[in-house]
Amino acid sequence: MSGMAGKSFFRQHIRQPFVNQKGIHPITTMSLFESGESTGEISLRDLFDGKKDMFGESKLTIERIAIILTRGGWPEAVVEENEKYALLRSISRNISATANTQTLLRDLASNDKGLSYKTISSYISAMKKLYVIEDLPAWSPHLRSKHAIRTTGKRHFTAPSIAAAALRADSRRLLSDFKTFGYLFESLCIRDLQIYADSLDGSVYHYRDQLNFKVDAIIQLKDERWAAVEIKNGSGRD
Repeated sequence: MSGMAGKSFFRQHIRQPFVNQKGIHPITTMSLFESGESTGEISLRDLFDGKKDMFGESKLTIERIAIILTRGGWPEAVVEENEKYALLRSISRNISATANTQTLLRDLASNDKGLSYKTISSYISAMKKLYVIEDLPAWSPHLRSKHAIRTTGKRHFTAPSIAAAALRADSRRLLSDFKTFGYLFESLCIRDLQIYADSLDGSVYHYRDQLNFKVDAIIQLKDERWAAVEIKNGSGRD
């Protein structure tokens, strides 16, 4: 991923499609395990198989995580001050949140520039096709649940560093804004969970009901087994 640049952000394919006999599959950015920054002590497969007495402890410092969140090499891809960049900033301000197009419309009007609903929808559609952003769908445990389930997806970039670049936030700036740090950290964790779940032919969702009970991530396998995941950065800072 390092060193990607270009005059137009939408010409940069963050995830390149891979074609084989089974069809077209996007190739994701590397997980922390693949980049050598996760210990790999805990296996998602083992968790679903009920293995006991597992323990893992990350060796990453909060400062190192801030660097991971901001690296990626986007020197020219998001520096143009245009409406695409304004939308990227708006999505970045609402990363890891259930922000629909109306929310982005209001955010843009308040912070950057006004764009029409049609224009925002068109750009978001283009970014999804280029694997720049993807929505984490809402999970519904039962077709006839007693509680109304929020169905809006949570929006994420395929790499959290895109959001950091759009916000022009380096690692030092993130360390001084732990609210933004937390949202980007959640997005990083979701990316890795999606990679690990995909290896088990599973999917990742989020959950939130009308009582505002929410779960950061739900991993569900094809055989209907599922697991709830709470994401915390453990920094001990506000």
